[in-house]
Amino acid sequence: MARRIFRFPDAEGFVPGVMGEPGQRTFFLQAWHGGVPVTVTLEKAQVAVLAERLLALVAEMRRRGLPVEPLVEAPPGFRPPDNAPAFRVGTLSLAWDGRQPEVTIEAVALAEDEEPDLEADPDATQREWADDDPSGPDLLAVVLDAASAEVFARQAEVLVAAGRPACPMCGQPLDPQGHLCPRRNGHAPLLN
Repeated sequence: MARRIFRFPDAEGFVPGVMGEPGQRTFFLQAWHGGVPVTVTLEKAQVAVLAERLLALVAEMRRRGLPVEPLVEAPPGFRPPDNAPAFRVGTLSLAWDGRQPEVTIEAVALAEDEEPDLEADPDATQREWADDDPSGPDLLAVVLDAASAEVFARQAEVLVAAGRPACPMCGQPLDPQGHLCPRRNGHAPLLN
């Protein structure tokens, strides 16, 4: 299949989304351009780290005196995809040139049929592809102004926090049917 590259230098919206019940949720990123959404799936931890890093970048922009204007209108909300997501994200990256109040987010597809041999090539996960390389993985690239990045990050934090509560001892998610806590040698934690 040919490589698909979705570039949104002027996205109409970029939002996190989630479907399913806590413990069985699927996380998404969704970008719009021309009224058409592109949706990709990713892990909860990737959404959490992306939100954390975006908030840190926006704070640094403010610290440097860059204008971080409030959003005039809210971005569109997450819409459950009509068909299968474009791809599953393997790698997320952020780019900021330090002079502009905007950030570029790139989501690179996970190569499902290919596991990197880290012993043979320790830099296998660091490979980069040229934009015109047809053998590269699918890519979603979105440019956000600082305010949109901050709104995205706050929405993502809410979605991540809405999952299963964490065990007070080990931090792992508590299941409704119980939790064998490794910090208590497999015993259930004492909850009040």
